[in-house]
Amino acid sequence: MQDPLFDLEAPTKRSRGVQPAPPLADDIALAAALSPRIHLGTSTWSYPGWQGLVWAGRHSEATLSKTGLPAYAAHPLLRAVGIDRGFYRPLAASEFERHAQQVPSGFRFTVKAPSLVTDALLRSEDGRGRQPNPLFLDATAALQDFIEPAFEGLGRCIGALVFQISPLPGPLLARMNEQFDRLHALLLALPKPPAGVIAVEVRDAAWLTPDLVALLRDTGARYCLGLHPKLPPLAEQLPLLRALWPGPLVARWNLNRLHGPYGYEDAEKKYGEFSEMLDPDPETRAELARIIRGTAGAGQEVFVTVSNKAEGSAPLSVRALAQAIVVA
Repeated sequence: MQDPLFDLEAPTKRSRGVQPAPPLADDIALAAALSPRIHLGTSTWSYPGWQGLVWAGRHSEATLSKTGLPAYAAHPLLRAVGIDRGFYRPLAASEFERHAQQVPSGFRFTVKAPSLVTDALLRSEDGRGRQPNPLFLDATAALQDFIEPAFEGLGRCIGALVFQISPLPGPLLARMNEQFDRLHALLLALPKPPAGVIAVEVRDAAWLTPDLVALLRDTGARYCLGLHPKLPPLAEQLPLLRALWPGPLVARWNLNRLHGPYGYEDAEKKYGEFSEMLDPDPETRAELARIIRGTAGAGQEVFVTVSNKAEGSAPLSVRALAQAIVVA
């Protein structure tokens, strides 16, 4: 009997134009072997190069962005997806609701909070900081422009609502006590989501201290395991996860360490259409699989999204990660 937490047969609204690639028998078997508590997915869904992996035909990025989600969600291993574009501008409840209506029951979304509240600087189009952001970690802005629309639009489809705090400028790094106080006050002001969790991801190792553990414990928020060269390797972040145990796991595998902390553009150029796994990282994958198995085995939910920049092709990384979870 299919677990109601993830019903592969649940009806979805499917675009006539974008059809899913025929599922592989091995992927169907892998999906059946995974705990329904494990939600694996990619950081977004609009890549034409996934033809044959996720899509049955060739489509433009714009078409996939608008109408490709139902086909994506039909893939047996893709039980989650990230919504990163809300980082650049807040999304309305109606936009979240449209996404939620296109996926099966059990599918989950990992959503990044807008930079409006997670970046200490207001930036120009080229990414350079122009001036201090007066709404940095502001609870009122977070509620109005992120939490309330996400709650209303996504509801039970929420996996993780992630406050990814951008790299801090030097003067703020020199006053980390103030930043911990700001974050603590923000999280205390947020209501509990109807499903899933609220999580915090950082880009500065200065956050990874007992102070972060204490404020996350006090507020019920989770630490988002950030697999990114700007942070210590996964193994060095494990003590923080252990200190917050038990609880759900939130992880975002963002960028292969070989590209360095500012290597997004280099990775994008190298990986092309993201149709091949060009830089396998079996060590990270195996450690992440071990953590996922332990978390789900203890009855906790798991929300993991993978970027194309992790190994070259996010759908292939998800498949390899599922294999590592099941086979070990």
